[in-house]
Amino acid sequence: MSVPRAPFVALILVLVVGGVLGILLVNTKINENSFRLEKLQQQQAKLDVDQQQLEKDIAEAEAPGNLTAAARRLGMVEAEEPAYIRLPDGRMIGVPQPANGKPSVTSQQGAGG
Repeated sequence: MSVPRAPFVALILVLVVGGVLGILLVNTKINENSFRLEKLQQQQAKLDVDQQQLEKDIAEAEAPGNLTAAARRLGMVEAEEPAYIRLPDGRMIGVPQPANGKPSVTSQQGAGG
């Protein structure tokens, strides 16, 4: 009794074609993910540069001279004797009083009043 070879050949052919298609699909997905990863890395690099610039801007704005200038532009003046609130117990240290200084000429306050 002889065994027909056609079903075995067909099975092997289906397995080989399926394997090649599977490898092609995996390779395509790997390349697609590679491009996506590169794009995300470029976005991350841009965000890192943006973050550094924002941190620099914050540091400049927080500089004492810049804070003082910004406060004067808003019409704020320095208090002579500040009062403090001690946080643990809420006790007031000093007597709070309004500042008596004149607003700067460049202040935005008082011009429309």
